[in-house]
Order: sequence, then structure tokens, then C-alpha cells
Amino acid sequence: MLYPSVDSLKEKIDSKYTLVSLAAKRARELQEKHNEQSMKYVSHKNVGKALEEVSAGLLNKQKTDDSIVYEDEI
Repeated sequence: MLYPSVDSLKEKIDSKYTLVSLAAKRARELQEKHNEQSMKYVSHKNVGKALEEVSAGLLNKQKTDDSIVYEDEI
């Protein structure tokens, strides 16, 4: 992956694992709903588009609520 660089993405998101999870969720959303941001993408693939959104500051990690219990955690 040349653009955006991993170093520039690490400045936006603190962990590589969080970055991967965030980009994967956004790429799935792009694939299913086709709701692209109003920006010109360099990448043609959804994962690349999601990473470009992180680099542009359009996609951020949301603070999680520890009191929420998800079905897969039961």
C-alpha cells in the first residue's frame, strides 16, 4: 500500500489493529450501501477508499461505551 502511507495513518489512529478494524467496517459499508463521501478517491477498491477517508480526517474512531454488551460477547 503506497497511498496513504501507514505512518500518516498512524498519526490519525493510535493502533494498527484499530485502523484495520475501522477500515474493514467502513469498506463493508461502502460495498453494501454505496455511500461514498464527497471527495475524489485515488483508490478504486473500498478498503483503499476507507483508508483515504481516515487519512483525510473524515473517518475517526468512536469512543466505545463499556456498559454495552454485544450479542457475540455473551
